[in-house]
Amino acid sequence: MSDEALLPNITTASPRALVLSGESAVVVTHDGEIETLKLSQARGLAETTPMLVCHARLTGARLGAVPALALDILELFAFVRPAQFTVPTPKGLAQSLELPAPEDAESEALVLWQAQAALLAELSALDREQTERAAAIASQMAKGGWRWSGNVLQALGFPPHEQDTLKALASWSLMPEWEDIAPDEAGSAGIDASEARQRLADVLGKSKQTEPRPQQSDYASALSAAFSDDGGTVLAEAGTGVGKTLGYLAPASVWAERNNGAVWLSTYTRNLQRQIESETQRIYPDNKQQVVIRKGRENYLCLLNYEDAVRASFVNHAALITVGLIARWLEATKDGDIKGGDMPGWLPDLIGRQRTYFMADRRGECLHGGCVHYKKCFIERSVRQARTAKLVIANHALLMSAAAAGGIDEQFPPTRFVFDEGHHLFHAADSAFGSDLTGAAGYDLRRWLLGGEGRSKGRVRGLSKRAEPVLPDGDKGPALLDAIKQQALVLPGEGWRQRIEEGEPRGLYEQFLLGLRAYVNAKNSEEDRSYSIETDITAPPPELLAEADKLRAILKELAETVTRLRVLILNRLEKEENLEGEIRRRIEPLGRTLQSYVIDQIEAWSSMLEGLHTQTPPEFVDWLGIERIDGNDVDVGFYRRWLDPTKPFALAMQLQAKGMVITSATLTDSSLDNEAAWQIAEAETGTVHLDKPAIRAKVPSPFNYAQQTRVLVVTDVPQKDDTAVANAYRELFLASGGGALGLFTAIERLKRTHRALMKPLAAAQLPLYAQHVDGLDPHTLIDIFRAEGNACLLGTDAVRDGVDVPGRALRLIVFDRIPWPRTDLLLKARKAAMGGVDYTERLTRQKLRQAFGRLIRRADDHGVFVLLSPLPSRLASAFPGVTPERVTLAEAVEISRSFLTPV
Repeated sequence: MSDEALLPNITTASPRALVLSGESAVVVTHDGEIETLKLSQARGLAETTPMLVCHARLTGARLGAVPALALDILELFAFVRPAQFTVPTPKGLAQSLELPAPEDAESEALVLWQAQAALLAELSALDREQTERAAAIASQMAKGGWRWSGNVLQALGFPPHEQDTLKALASWSLMPEWEDIAPDEAGSAGIDASEARQRLADVLGKSKQTEPRPQQSDYASALSAAFSDDGGTVLAEAGTGVGKTLGYLAPASVWAERNNGAVWLSTYTRNLQRQIESETQRIYPDNKQQVVIRKGRENYLCLLNYEDAVRASFVNHAALITVGLIARWLEATKDGDIKGGDMPGWLPDLIGRQRTYFMADRRGECLHGGCVHYKKCFIERSVRQARTAKLVIANHALLMSAAAAGGIDEQFPPTRFVFDEGHHLFHAADSAFGSDLTGAAGYDLRRWLLGGEGRSKGRVRGLSKRAEPVLPDGDKGPALLDAIKQQALVLPGEGWRQRIEEGEPRGLYEQFLLGLRAYVNAKNSEEDRSYSIETDITAPPPELLAEADKLRAILKELAETVTRLRVLILNRLEKEENLEGEIRRRIEPLGRTLQSYVIDQIEAWSSMLEGLHTQTPPEFVDWLGIERIDGNDVDVGFYRRWLDPTKPFALAMQLQAKGMVITSATLTDSSLDNEAAWQIAEAETGTVHLDKPAIRAKVPSPFNYAQQTRVLVVTDVPQKDDTAVANAYRELFLASGGGALGLFTAIERLKRTHRALMKPLAAAQLPLYAQHVDGLDPHTLIDIFRAEGNACLLGTDAVRDGVDVPGRALRLIVFDRIPWPRTDLLLKARKAAMGGVDYTERLTRQKLRQAFGRLIRRADDHGVFVLLSPLPSRLASAFPGVTPERVTLAEAVEISRSFLTPV
């Protein structure tokens, strides 16, 4: 094959830069010729002409069709500057590449040409070794039809050339191996309040922050009790603006340095993890492995899965584009984190989110010490770095899962913890300690035990692959594996969902699901089948009980067989003193996983199935349900949750933690008297279950909300009239001049409002973005919203919880209605046990308070919060220091315009 044949042949036409602006499009040639077209004209042109665009997927969604011959400048950016972030807009590119900031659509289109020139110039300036690596990868991507390959190879000074694909893309070969250094045993010496205050003062002094912040110092002082000799738990509320992150980093870092041990900092949102890491640089500016981020393994690229993807591309050349861009990132990444790390959030959108996340270990398929890439594994590296770090930034999901499985790092367990976003602990524990006997859960377990079948046969590794290399001599091990293979056939296999819908189940598990599905449908006779449905387990039919008994019997046999295999393997650790290191490294994690993922899960299922004959234990809530998305059944099963999930969380943490901080801006409910508010906070964070009572601390916000904000309750917008609601959003967004966040309780209403806002906001030159519409992940949307300055963003809970936008980029929040919690059987049970109507109102006030807290992030911020539905007076305390004003829409528009117009 000739060199030229390796390059994609798209067309001989010259590319044109394309930028959309409302109902029109601006097209600019490389020579600077500018043309303004209607969207329909631009759509037709994009079908035949190469178009230089910024984010092809977003452009296609707005154009009505993905440009057939698009050259996405973000793909070039990802290739030239791997593991570097840019806001995925022309303005963002201009800032990252230090180009003149564009002011209109025409200059944005010109920026795309300027960005192309700047990026290709950077390639031309690479040294010899970097050039060769880039050229090797680009040549492979050319085979897949990458439209940038010709420009890239020309800039590198390399013609396209044939090379072994595996060699070219074997990025793992360039990675260093981690060192297994056992940390010294951590000390337990405490610190006092004065040391926490001094550390905070030192850090602020180095950053030349002269503004006195007594609230922050008081907060750091109060938290020091968790790091004292006696330890204990501190439950601390710190109002927005106190400087919570640096406030707890101060005592945590002093304790970690004194004791040569790690303090684990846990958050709920990915956004806050990034904020914490940024703040730690003020204490450890050079880092030097003092700070490590830890996440669940599903967040990290698995090198073995990546190698599988490379090998698969031998046949499927189109995959070489995805693999090539990941190869470039892999050789530059700091920690291999593909979700919220240094992989830009927009990159999976461009190359395929499923293709990207497919390269993570999402179903516990890890071979651990038996993997050829074990010594280079990102996950194993982060585990070891965490053991010698001073601060480990984790998340609630990881810590909850570890706690549910028996402990956090059994070898070197940490003893001091800070849980930020503590108001989310209840929800995080709910997920970690619950049990789902569903089709999806059963299918995942079958895949883990048997490996891939059917279409997934080649990739998924079963128990035999993990266990056979560590079995002791003799025939017991192979016999147990054979028995497990036979017994696991009871679990749902590939195609289970279709078989259930067609009434043709295969095996006892699927037969049980079929009966369960029929029962749930019979108990829910409403005509609208668009949403998930559920029913309690009161008096299930005899035939369903009989199927449950049969299923429980075979599941019990499976658990017993797996237990015998686990014992057989673990006995090698005691009986064989000279067991080689690789075998030992494989046995220990396999033993843990067999217990937590297989045995414990099956035992929980068996208990649930047995409970169908009796009443649900009082500490649990059980129900049967069918999960639906857009009217399609996606799962069916039997669900169990703790009535109070913080109880198992607290009891698990009590066994490990000597000191804990649980903190948030919204721990207590200001509508209650002080003592009652604290008692509820203790109940909802689990500290009520600890042997020692938590120490309480509250530091108010330094912000003057009465002067900095207005809270408006609009009284004349009909709630059921989508047109009226959309009109209200339009008038309010126009009045604020952008910088507006629209929050919704229902996705369909968000979509309808988005359609109604597109033309009027475009006419006013206000960019509009929307979750569930633009096809971008929430974090990317927030990054764009923050950078644009005058954009409007529509979203649901995920956007509300992730927003941290100081300044005028967020100056208006509009909520379509009061965010009452969704009524289901679980909520009804908790409502009955935790205060009735007061419980649901507390949840609602907390959501409103969290949303309101997004508005003011620093002392000079001003903002307006608008609610388009009636607000009961008992919810008004959700807005600290502000009295809600009941106004008409016309009055709300005028107030917003005057209050938000800069003086």
